[in-house]
Amino acid sequence: MKAVIPAAGLGTRFLPYTKSQPKEMLPVVDKPAIQYVVEEALDSGIRDILIITGRGKRAIEDHFDSSPELEHHLRSRGRESVLQELTDLLNRARIAYVRQHEPLGNGHAVLCAESAVGGDSFAVLLGDDLTFGRPTCTASLARIHAKLDASCIAVQKVPRNQVSAYGMVLGDDVGGGLYKVRGIEEKPRRDRISSNLVTIGRYAFTPRIFHHLNKVSPGRGGEIWLTDGIRSLLRDEDVYAWVFEGRRFDVGTKEGWLLANIELAWSHPDFRKRLRPLLRKMQTTRRAA
Repeated sequence: MKAVIPAAGLGTRFLPYTKSQPKEMLPVVDKPAIQYVVEEALDSGIRDILIITGRGKRAIEDHFDSSPELEHHLRSRGRESVLQELTDLLNRARIAYVRQHEPLGNGHAVLCAESAVGGDSFAVLLGDDLTFGRPTCTASLARIHAKLDASCIAVQKVPRNQVSAYGMVLGDDVGGGLYKVRGIEEKPRRDRISSNLVTIGRYAFTPRIFHHLNKVSPGRGGEIWLTDGIRSLLRDEDVYAWVFEGRRFDVGTKEGWLLANIELAWSHPDFRKRLRPLLRKMQTTRRAA
């Protein structure tokens, strides 16, 4: 199974930072957000990774490439361990790139991978979403896909007042955290919300999804949405939704990015030692105010 990582969005919610830098390169604690996504694919047993980029995204390719001058500089000062984690990742992964020439939606970005994926099943990991759990979210989806021979999407349960920000999934509970999907809608209006299951940017697809993405009409904003392709796919074959119980951060929003930095830093022993007195001081200051 190959992994497809759409990373071609404009990142307008993070302007002015994203005027010259890809949003996927926003730092989360000590590495760019997209490195977490690539690491998840590798930890799921996937070595062949296709990243869908766009104009102004060259920094992503440079990050996942060797840098002889920098490596020599670090080695000469006995600091080669600084890049060891990234070096190990590059030794494990086979990363390729395809450019999405216009920002026409996440469904169109997945379509850009069609010729590279061919007739094989594949995983999709959206670059805005970071998921943490053991086994990984993607590994669990791949296992369910292999068992059922069907496309499978990851979902979480959220309060109903948050559903309109996501893709809403309607399904029949078949046990074990699995639902047989009856319908899916991208960012439904509040008066149309009838489920608290929402998509979280992790999928395992049969190659049939390409046929349906090719025939769906552009939706909201003139873009081709992955949810519309899945809705069309439901006419041909079963699709399942699996409830992910791990931790997920939407780093495509400022709030989600800040929460990811705080929570992941807190889980790191060295950072936690430094954060604890700072947070205590902030609490004391707030009480005094």
